[in-house]
Amino acid sequence: MNKYLAIGIAILVIVLAIAAVFLAQQPAQPTTTAAPTTARPTTAPTPQPTTPATTTTPQATPLTITIGVTDKVTDLDPANAYDFFTWEVLYNTMAGLVRYKPGTTEIEPDLAESWTVLEGGKVWVFKLRPNLKFCDGTPLTAADVKRSIERVMKINGDPAWLVTDFVEKVEAPNATTVVFYLQKPVSYFLALAATPPYFPVHPKYAPDKIDSDQTAGGAGPYCIKSFVRDQQIVLEANPYYYGPKPQVGRVVIRFYKDATTLRLALERGEVDIAWRTLNPPDVEALRASGKFNIVEIPGSFIRYIVLNLNMPELKDVRVRQALAAAVCRRDIVNVVYRGTVTPLYTLIPEGMWSSYPVFKEKYGDCNITLAKTLLQQAGYSESKKLNIELWYTPTHYGDTEKDLAAMLKQQWEATGMIAVTVKSAEWATYVQQLRSGALMVSLLGWYPDYIDPDDYTTPFLKTGANKWLGNGYSNPEMDQILDKASVEISQTAREQLYLQAQRILAQDVPIIPLIQGKLYMATRPGIQVVADPTMIFRYWTIKVG
Repeated sequence: MNKYLAIGIAILVIVLAIAAVFLAQQPAQPTTTAAPTTARPTTAPTPQPTTPATTTTPQATPLTITIGVTDKVTDLDPANAYDFFTWEVLYNTMAGLVRYKPGTTEIEPDLAESWTVLEGGKVWVFKLRPNLKFCDGTPLTAADVKRSIERVMKINGDPAWLVTDFVEKVEAPNATTVVFYLQKPVSYFLALAATPPYFPVHPKYAPDKIDSDQTAGGAGPYCIKSFVRDQQIVLEANPYYYGPKPQVGRVVIRFYKDATTLRLALERGEVDIAWRTLNPPDVEALRASGKFNIVEIPGSFIRYIVLNLNMPELKDVRVRQALAAAVCRRDIVNVVYRGTVTPLYTLIPEGMWSSYPVFKEKYGDCNITLAKTLLQQAGYSESKKLNIELWYTPTHYGDTEKDLAAMLKQQWEATGMIAVTVKSAEWATYVQQLRSGALMVSLLGWYPDYIDPDDYTTPFLKTGANKWLGNGYSNPEMDQILDKASVEISQTAREQLYLQAQRILAQDVPIIPLIQGKLYMATRPGIQVVADPTMIFRYWTIKVG
């Protein structure tokens, strides 16, 4: 090294050291963080600006959890969103007047702290919590609830019927009171009010058209930080949320093309949670590895067989009862679905109040002896067989549908008195033929619109409401019971009415319940989630450690 260069470097080091000592003696300048902008309500006094606290401590990085799904987001607009996963995102980024208590099907207060039912269930008055705010700090008042409900009615998107079929008008007499005037008394209105079409949305949403990619959201536990369609959506804890702050401050949801890719993403550590939807073999493999927690989510999803009463072969109730008796749900559960579902003996899912296993009570399971007796009474024998056409759709309900149809064929033909021809059609054609009454026996499934026994009875069993099934079922006694249950406020009284309806269902057999679906979630160790019978994953309930 050059001698003069070395002397110069030494002098520079001494100067820098002196400067460092001098600067260390000066007072530190605070770093301030600007408070979020808050819009002022038009009916309240102008608030005085607040001075944010100063700090020299950097903000802690929020705990992040990455969730992988095979679903996609359709519309981030509750006026048109009508698929299960998009509703899940809305349940986490918005809030309604009421909600389901996590882990239960029990309704509890959410944005509303109380409510009053007037005029026998025709008028519902909700009292909002004080000082509610949207994700950006904009105050949320009763006027926002009214605006949002009227917006849904005006746009009239896919889920609008959950409002328009029941609500005559909505009023906001003051900033914290919302009044719904219904077209008729509705005993399950709270269940309707817990669905996304009733959620108040930020004023940034377009007032009279669908706003599919709007990220302003609502007043839920999380805010939408970013959204890249079909790739990922990032949520961050809402600083203005009225409730407890989630432990997980940041949730990243990544979209995968299929269950196999999702499973690999979990195994590679790309995601912390694999959710909606893993195939039964993937669940088995992940469980067998011992590296992940497998969480069973009790489901309100059901599968069933529709019997077309307009077909000559099925007009005799004894034939329909024989088909019900011969079904062996045990084998369907274990062989077709590898134990990932549970048997269902009524239309109302097990675990929901008023569910009663009427088919098990009346027919048992795998009751070939009873089936033969009923078929003989109806005039059939091994030499004069009942000919049945069983229809399924090959892709809409997954890869197991062909196996389910084959299993039912085997069970019915085990009587020796039934011959089954299995046929299939793609979903669009299948639905068209079903509604037109062209299918004799068909396989269907049902995800609920709202969690109430009415949603599992009226659409299937009430004259007119069940026309989409194309099976021609009509029973005046059933109609009267369901009408009465829909306006009865007492849950105890409603439970007795739905028990009556289920017993008539088991007697008439227009539909045979089969199985109740379960969903599975795989998580890395140390993550705790709430198994929710609504099948909605509440991200704010995640615990780590």
